Amino acid sequence: MQLNIPVTRQKRVLIAGGGFAGLKIATKLADSDFQVVLIDKNNFHQFQPLFYQVATAGLEPSAISFPLRKIFQNSENVFIRVAEITGVNTDNKEVITTLGTLNYDILVLAMGVDTNFFGMKHIAQFAIPMKSVGEALSLRNKILQNFEDALTEADAEKKKALLNIVVVGGGPTGVEVSGTLAEMRKFILPKDYPEIDFSKMNIYLVEAGSRVLGGMTEQSASHAESYLHKLGVNVLCNAQVSDYDGEKVSILNNIQISAKTLVWAAGVSGSQTAGLNAELYARGNRIKVNSFNQVEGFEDIYALGDNAYMTESNYPNGHPQMAQPAIQQAKLLALNLNRQQKNKPMKPYHYFNKGSMATIGRNLAVVELPFVRFYGFFAWLTWMFVHLMAIVGVKNRLLVFINWFWNYVTYDQSLRLILKPTVRKNG
Repeated sequence: MQLNIPVTRQKRVLIAGGGFAGLKIATKLADSDFQVVLIDKNNFHQFQPLFYQVATAGLEPSAISFPLRKIFQNSENVFIRVAEITGVNTDNKEVITTLGTLNYDILVLAMGVDTNFFGMKHIAQFAIPMKSVGEALSLRNKILQNFEDALTEADAEKKKALLNIVVVGGGPTGVEVSGTLAEMRKFILPKDYPEIDFSKMNIYLVEAGSRVLGGMTEQSASHAESYLHKLGVNVLCNAQVSDYDGEKVSILNNIQISAKTLVWAAGVSGSQTAGLNAELYARGNRIKVNSFNQVEGFEDIYALGDNAYMTESNYPNGHPQMAQPAIQQAKLLALNLNRQQKNKPMKPYHYFNKGSMATIGRNLAVVELPFVRFYGFFAWLTWMFVHLMAIVGVKNRLLVFINWFWNYVTYDQSLRLILKPTVRKNG
């Protein structure tokens, strides 16, 4: 089976993954003289930076998801298939998917990464990651159900475990989740659950390194940690989680925390694709590429974004696994493929750091731009504007803006629904 893609005179660019990198290069090539085939396990693009707001009932999944077919409905040269890539046959220039095989002229690997549990099986079993909309919804269901269960729990220790939440990983995701949960505890949850004493609810942010926001400056990290303390988050640095049984979080140095909810935001890793030599993979299962994003040893296979391991003098361990490197690489690769069509030389990629930012709560954020750093209310407005404009689709931007405005004015959210799949009983 060949996934029913027509054969034309055009070169076929097969893009594996509809994340930031895959979507960007597909849109850039949509009106060019290429046949573009975009393969993803979902039929929608997910805006990952706002997963935590779905998990904390601030946004609905539809607000940060956008159908791929709607994006390309006016592009005759773009074909979308919902499938998973299971392997690559580089000799025959074809990919193997769950729907069958498909030949390519140019292959772009942009499948992104998944959660890295560092080999800890119990944590993989009981912790909740946030690498997809589905996982964010699972976390929302878990948190809200725990509050419902706490209403009828008579045992004080069990009630404490139901209320407590441990977030592992002090990067932007962990900081943002912790801050949002702390604000929910203060402004929202007491109105929904007046029978519960939320002064007994503890939120812990556990970071193995010496400070939060390790990718930002010490000054920004200090501001972020100060904001977290202001919101009542217990920040534990130099603390490494060693185990979790669904009831107690074990931290090295004999620390244990009772918690029925463990949010895992501590690391990511790619997965190796069958058919590619294991020697092509660097740390975190990132694929070694040259300055044109070509996979080592191949002229027709490229890797982008989180999947690509490209070193520069300022980035000896590879570029940050964030949206900006992925988008920049995708834009340049689209340009280079068009240049190749015209027999022009390709241009090498150099990462331009546009800055980084994280929001901790209402009016509280840290922003680092190439030439300036600022904090607090203006940083919070900047964070909101940048993320709002990055969302795909005018309707989605409007939905997010309305939700943010309503939450800010009313100190409330109206999305606290426990959504569970219906299990049909036979007979």
